[in-house]
Amino acid sequence: MQTGRACALRMTLRACCLEALPMPDETVFLIDDDGDVRDAVGRLLRSGGWAVETFATAREFLGRGAYAGTGCVLLDISMPDMTGPQLHAWMREHGMSLPVIYLSGHCDVPTSVQAMKQGAIDVLEKPADADVLEDAITRAIARHREHRQQRQSDDDVRSRLASLSPRERQVLDQVVLGRLNKQIAADLGIAEKTVKVHRGRAMAKMKVRSVAALVHLSDRFAAAGVPGHATA
Repeated sequence: MQTGRACALRMTLRACCLEALPMPDETVFLIDDDGDVRDAVGRLLRSGGWAVETFATAREFLGRGAYAGTGCVLLDISMPDMTGPQLHAWMREHGMSLPVIYLSGHCDVPTSVQAMKQGAIDVLEKPADADVLEDAITRAIARHREHRQQRQSDDDVRSRLASLSPRERQVLDQVVLGRLNKQIAADLGIAEKTVKVHRGRAMAKMKVRSVAALVHLSDRFAAAGVPGHATA
């Protein structure tokens, strides 16, 4: 079995292979109880342009506090006190969306399968090939960037919907269901002209110009978990 120092040496020698061009706000959180691995992998990733934060234990990582940027976690499987899979499970339970890549000194099939079932991007055996590691981190950060963009988009949908008055919301829900202005007016006990006013204001606030676009946005309500939305 190769020691942590041997792993560190091999990975350091491959640092020149990295050609990643990450964004400035992308951070890799490296959690490994082997100091040699933390030093070597940290140097390797920094040479590729990533910001790197290293931690000796899972609890040390949890004590860091909230992180609002894009990134991923490079996580040792076997650690004292709190293992990599235990930390990963904690992250999922508490809504931490950072993707996880596992590092293992002895990667067996059952462990790999379980890690992938938990949503890991990859499981790499130490010493990880630099090109393979770069690819895994690139994929992980791309997934997290997409997740954050989707979450921001969902928040925007919620914000638009929250800006509607109760009557505008009622009219909008009826429009999404395909009902005509006169039908909506009859259902709500208001004038058809009033329905047109509420409909125009609602569509302006939702930033759509057609019923088709409104129906499409309605599908987003469900994806964003917005309660009480209508679906066509």
